[in-house]
Amino acid sequence: MRVLWSVGLFVGLLQLSSSLRLGAFNIKSFGDQKASNTTLMDIISTIIHRYDIILIQEVRDNDLSATKKLMEHVNKGSSEFSYTVSEPLGRSTYKERYLFLYRQKSVSVVKSYTFDDGCESCGTDTFMREPFVVMFSSKLTASSTFTLIPQHTSPDLAVKETDALYDVVTDVRSRWNTNNIVLLGDFNAGCTYVTGSDWQKIRIFTDKSFHWLIPDTTDTTVSHTNCPYDRIVVTADMLKGVVGGSAWVYDFMADLNLSHSLALAVSDHFPVEVELRT
Repeated sequence: MRVLWSVGLFVGLLQLSSSLRLGAFNIKSFGDQKASNTTLMDIISTIIHRYDIILIQEVRDNDLSATKKLMEHVNKGSSEFSYTVSEPLGRSTYKERYLFLYRQKSVSVVKSYTFDDGCESCGTDTFMREPFVVMFSSKLTASSTFTLIPQHTSPDLAVKETDALYDVVTDVRSRWNTNNIVLLGDFNAGCTYVTGSDWQKIRIFTDKSFHWLIPDTTDTTVSHTNCPYDRIVVTADMLKGVVGGSAWVYDFMADLNLSHSLALAVSDHFPVEVELRT
C-alpha cells in the first residue's frame, strides 16, 4: 500500500510539474547600470530561471551590451537560455526594447515581426512602443505553436493603446492564420490610467472571446501602490491550453526574502505569469 501511495504521489507530482511557465516582467530601466550590479543580476537571474519564456520590458539597451551581460549571467557558461529582441522602440530619443528569454530545450522561435502601427515621424502611429510579435513552438505544450503579443503602454495613452491591441490580434490572425494568442505586459491597466467607463473603450475587454487572467483586484507593483498594471490576456482558443488557476503575480520580494528597498532596486513591478498545458 505504501509503495502504491508513493508511486501515486510521484505520478501526481509529475503531472503537477508538467507545464510550461510563461512570464512578463517590467524590469525598471534595465540597462548597463543595472547589468553591472552583481547583486541585482543574481536576483534577476533567479527570477528568469523560474520561466520557460519570459518577456522583459523597459530594456534601455541600444547596443545590447546589457542584454549580453544578462545572458552571460543567466547561462553561466551554458546555453540553456536564448533570446529574441526587438529594435529600440519609441517616438523620441527615449526608447525601449521588448526582450524575450526562452529555455531552448522547451521552446523555439518560429517567426517574429514588429507591428506596423503607422507613420512614426508623422506622429500618426498608434503605439509609443509598437508590439514585437513572436510565434513560439514547443513539443511540450497542448498547442504546438502559440503567439505572444507584448505591450508596455504609455501610461497617459493606456486606454488607447490597450484598445489597439485588438488590431494587432486581427493582424496576427490574418498574417499567420492562428488564434493561439497571448497578450502580455505592463498595460498600465488600472488605478488612474484606466478607470470605470474607460473599459468600454477597450475592445479586448468588451469582446468576451478575450479572457483577462490577471484580475483587477490584483496588485502587480512592488511599491506601496495597489494597482493591477501588468496583465495577461488570452484568446478563447489559447484559453484551452492554459492551466486553470495558474495565472498570478510572482512576489519575488517575499519568495526570495528581500528587503523592500532591495526589491525596488530590482524593479517597481512584480512579474505576472501563467502556465500552459502539456
